[in-house]
Amino acid sequence: MKKMIRLSLLLNMAVLIPVCVGLLSNAPWVEHGYGPETAARGILLSIYGAILLVSALLLFTHDVRLVAPLLLVQVVYKLTTPFTVGNFANPVVISNIVIAVVHMATLMLILRELRR
Repeated sequence: MKKMIRLSLLLNMAVLIPVCVGLLSNAPWVEHGYGPETAARGILLSIYGAILLVSALLLFTHDVRLVAPLLLVQVVYKLTTPFTVGNFANPVVISNIVIAVVHMATLMLILRELRR
């Protein structure tokens, strides 16, 4: 279980570091996935930055009850993005679904551990 928690948190960081840098620098690829530079993109950067920071901090905790809420919120928002975006073809939607599957596996292991 601890390996999966570590995998989920490191996956968050591996994805969010380049995404946050791209959003901050208005990289050419950002507009394709996130649309033009708007206040909404700035809000998204704040959310992604918070998830990145919390993921990094949680790497140093051994309390699975602190990890589960972060992953649960991510699974919910990631699985709803195809419906809010309106399609499954957007690269952000595709990556969200893949990451949600990893986080769901981690959450299932956490739940199993907490039930013991």
